[in-house]
Amino acid sequence: MARNVTKRNKRCRGHQKAISKKKSHSSSESGLRNYSLYINRVLKEVVPQKGISSRTIDIINTMINDMFERISTEACNLMYYRKRCTLTPEDIEKAVYLLLPEKLAKYAVAFGKEAVQRYVRS
Repeated sequence: MARNVTKRNKRCRGHQKAISKKKSHSSSESGLRNYSLYINRVLKEVVPQKGISSRTIDIINTMINDMFERISTEACNLMYYRKRCTLTPEDIEKAVYLLLPEKLAKYAVAFGKEAVQRYVRS
């Protein structure tokens, strides 16, 4: 299932140098984040009397990281197709609509917009 990854020379409009993806060498897991604390908080908020195993948390954490990677990759592709150098919220919204089912995408975009507005206000 591994596919060949070809190095594309992506150039922004008006720039001479090709855009390259730089990897951070600071973390050993290549940038993957751990959301176990947040998973537990949300679970306790929704169902206070239930617990969750560490194996299940690992699976959910992997799923979150995978979806984040897919959305960011698709948003970057949309940005390059539009020949833009800046990733905009519209690119991310369109990526979510392309990757998730219709109803789930609507809720995800609505909650995402609300979270960004709360962050900007604080």
